[in-house]
Amino acid sequence: MGTLSDRLNRLAPSATLAMSQKSSEMKAQGIDVINMSVGEPDYMTPEHIKEAGKKAIDDNYSKYSPVPGYLELRKAISEKIKRDSGLDYSTSEIIVGTGGKQGVCNTFMALVNSGDEVIVPAPYWVSYPQMAKLAGGKPVVIRAGIKQNFKITPEQLEAAITPKTKLLVICSPSNPTGSVYSQEELNALAEVVLRHDDLYVLSDEIYEKINYVGFTASIAKAPGMRERTVICNGVSKAYAMTGWRLGWVAAPEWIVKGINKLQGQYTSGTSDVSQMAALAAYRGDQQCVEEMRKGFERRRDLIVSLAREIPGFEVNVPEGAFYLFPHIASYFGKSDGKTTIKNSTDFSLYLLEDAHVATVAGDAFGEPDGFRMSYATSDDNIREAMRRIKKSLAKLS
Repeated sequence: MGTLSDRLNRLAPSATLAMSQKSSEMKAQGIDVINMSVGEPDYMTPEHIKEAGKKAIDDNYSKYSPVPGYLELRKAISEKIKRDSGLDYSTSEIIVGTGGKQGVCNTFMALVNSGDEVIVPAPYWVSYPQMAKLAGGKPVVIRAGIKQNFKITPEQLEAAITPKTKLLVICSPSNPTGSVYSQEELNALAEVVLRHDDLYVLSDEIYEKINYVGFTASIAKAPGMRERTVICNGVSKAYAMTGWRLGWVAAPEWIVKGINKLQGQYTSGTSDVSQMAALAAYRGDQQCVEEMRKGFERRRDLIVSLAREIPGFEVNVPEGAFYLFPHIASYFGKSDGKTTIKNSTDFSLYLLEDAHVATVAGDAFGEPDGFRMSYATSDDNIREAMRRIKKSLAKLS
């Protein structure tokens, strides 16, 4: 057998997808598994957006699309940013890609050189450190635990910066914790960034619309930060369009031009059917977004109240996204006689095998004392999953 590239050998597989795969295999064997491992809205794409996609097919949108995306869609994204954040981006400062994930990865590839350091606050989305490595960079992790609501401080940021630091990643609302930075908190981090030349921020705002605090905060809004910030966003979470694979980047024109050059060599333009659907999402009635947000908020309240009834869980109240990230270190060292819980990976595997609930271990997110549950599922599933978890954990001593 041959040898894979060093580039690939540096990467770890996605723990989220691995856990989802394991739960699918158990389901295939007839086991009733409740899957709380995947970060995907359980709502369906709203009807008017689906209709726009169908119409695009009928209108023969079936050719290669422009690499940066259709001008009309980029105009709609520009309008959306102005409407929600009050920031002005021209169409030449916006590029559309195949999913938000590509936008994030493109940003790493466009800005990070071999040996550059990328600051990644933990708990982090599993792909950030891996993408930094893919670009030849070195992830530098700042741990922000539950006591500080999983948000880094300006002091922590300043202490982590070296002459090699090129990029800071901010994800708010956060995957995996649901924490949301206020504009004041982002402004304070921005002051630190601006003290260092050639340091940029990747602001992952994909969960922007799923927030329970009623505001859109962005580090790009901080004084002096528009030129230092790359906003990554898309339609996946807000409009329940994960499978349509459409994301975008808004950034200074020189960065967007670089991403355009990169994208032109390896994917070209994204699906034009998806682009027409996204156009309808941004230009259409936004009531669907609010209805889904309200649904997630109700589920957030439900899962927090149930999690607080489980002994040994330390729980914060997520202000956005659809994840709960309890600290469960009190279970480390406990056993049911067969299995001993040594870490969060053992904990999540125990829940899968004993409670038949799929979650993701905190180890994968750079926070070994916690684990992630997605509450993007029905109220009944949440209640049943928490009942099973409570019952299984009661066996440990």
